[in-house]
Amino acid sequence: MPPDHGPRKVLVGATMFNMFGDYPGLEVRLDELGGLIGEMAAQASEQHGGARLDLAALPECAVNGGLSGPAAEVAFPLEGRVQEVIGGRARDHGCYVVLPLVLAEDGQAGVFTNAAVLLDRSGEVAGIYRKVHLAPGPGPEELEGGLTGGDHFPVFECDFGRVGVQICYDMAFHDGWEVLARKGAEIVVWPSQWAGQINASARALRHGYFVLSSTWNNNACLVDPTGHVIREIREDGVFVEQVDLDYVLIHWQPALNEGKVFDEAYGARAGYRYDPNENTGIFWSNDPETPIREMVRALGLETWPDQIARSRALQDRLRGRPPRLD
Repeated sequence: MPPDHGPRKVLVGATMFNMFGDYPGLEVRLDELGGLIGEMAAQASEQHGGARLDLAALPECAVNGGLSGPAAEVAFPLEGRVQEVIGGRARDHGCYVVLPLVLAEDGQAGVFTNAAVLLDRSGEVAGIYRKVHLAPGPGPEELEGGLTGGDHFPVFECDFGRVGVQICYDMAFHDGWEVLARKGAEIVVWPSQWAGQINASARALRHGYFVLSSTWNNNACLVDPTGHVIREIREDGVFVEQVDLDYVLIHWQPALNEGKVFDEAYGARAGYRYDPNENTGIFWSNDPETPIREMVRALGLETWPDQIARSRALQDRLRGRPPRLD
């Protein structure tokens, strides 16, 4: 069992922002994006007693959305106005920002990427994810109009936890999501033009992390590690939601009583969402002095991963070997 940490409350924000119309120009677009970050920060403060936003996620190609043509004609460098303006908003609001754009990396060499830049609370670059699985086209031998694909899946250490990124068409491929889980990602941000909840829910459930989508249309959402959509918007705007990264998953067991045992023992000092349709819930502590795993032990409960591990070990021992996988 992981060590007891105590609550890790994180305020995350995302947007649904329609960019299918004419491009308004770089300065106007940067002002629009800065405004969306400001709206998220204001919601965080209003809804959570003056708390600051921790992470703001913008949609795929946010800086360039609405431009069309070859990569060399639509890409922007990060240095200069893009980082000045959006880095300034990150600094103003004291939050991390996932800033997606068609990035001019080396114009002379023809290197342009579909990237998501993670800016830290001071507006500096904390890392860059370059979309690995670019969509084919429009020509038969090019990807996304001449972009160069990335070749790895980094996880970024933020002061609140570990963040990974996947972009749009990455959803159709398993490898990136699996690597991010192996590297310990706790939140995966999915900037996208492909809105989707079933796919995002499947990734979150399979790998045990939160998935935060920021999109162009239909919906933007936050999915928790049980695979449930816990927040969504279906029109242009922003949302902010608080999550606790120090949580446990608990499957049905008699003493749990669908979570009510936590109400009886801890009241508002504990929080949870339990779904009787799935016989599973996610549980967290609201008490800085009592980590959730300490509560679980005191109640004589078993987490879902521990139950799975115990069951597998017993099965293999009594069978005499692990099951064949051929």
